[in-house]
Amino acid sequence: MQSEYVELLTIDELCELLMIGRTTAYKLLQSHELNAFKIGRVWKISKASVESYIRTRSNL
Repeated sequence: MQSEYVELLTIDELCELLMIGRTTAYKLLQSHELNAFKIGRVWKISKASVESYIRTRSNL
């Protein structure tokens, strides 16, 4: 059943994955360069969105 769900990242995981700071991560979210949503005060970012962002930015 868990395989039906999209894998989600937190801000800290996003920062570690992209090797960026929290300020840069929040700028990416606020500019909608990464698709994400909030649950309460916590941002959730799909891994698919991050992969798409990397492909787009790296021209792969």
